[in-house]
Amino acid sequence: MSGSIRIDRRTTIKWMLAATAALPAMQSSALSAELLPPAKGYGTDPDLLRIYAPGDLWPLIFTDANKRTATALCDAIIPADAGSPSASAVGVVDFLDEWISAPYVPQQQDRMLILAGLDWLDDEASRRFGHEFADCSVSEQSAICDAICYVPTAEPQFAEAAVFFARFRDLTVGGFYTTPEGMRDIGYVGNVALAQFDGPPAEVLERVGLRGKAS
Repeated sequence: MSGSIRIDRRTTIKWMLAATAALPAMQSSALSAELLPPAKGYGTDPDLLRIYAPGDLWPLIFTDANKRTATALCDAIIPADAGSPSASAVGVVDFLDEWISAPYVPQQQDRMLILAGLDWLDDEASRRFGHEFADCSVSEQSAICDAICYVPTAEPQFAEAAVFFARFRDLTVGGFYTTPEGMRDIGYVGNVALAQFDGPPAEVLERVGLRGKAS
């Protein structure tokens, strides 16, 4: 990232697919966060015929300050453009809150990482610019994110923050591109009922060497 924090959507997909499968949790005191006690048990199975609202299944953890910082970072990663809305506009912040609040071990590990990272962003923004990350200009946000946007090249003092950014970016991209708006943005046309099906298009059959062959 250089010059602008606004990231090309196709680039975010490539980042998501190339992301490290497992990232270590941050342990630095500079990135410490107070965590809620882990939930006791997973509870009962949800009613699959019911539409659940955020917080119906388990208490949500994000504070208003967390949501504000998360919204700013989500929209820095996937801003609105001519083709679709921003990440926060389609509920990605709510998705993140649900994710880190869940009583499962992987989500509890992400909880520590995300909460600590959001605190770090505000601390770093205040140190550099005298205000929180959400109040930063695009160029100020870019200056911070440029330092943490890629784990292998992050300077030692930003190494742990880069781990946070990588995981936050993966969750943001995954949340966005599984919404109807996100799927339309990449041209996904699956899961749509067809009035009729006339078989694969001729160009597809030709590509796989089946054009003109009996089925």
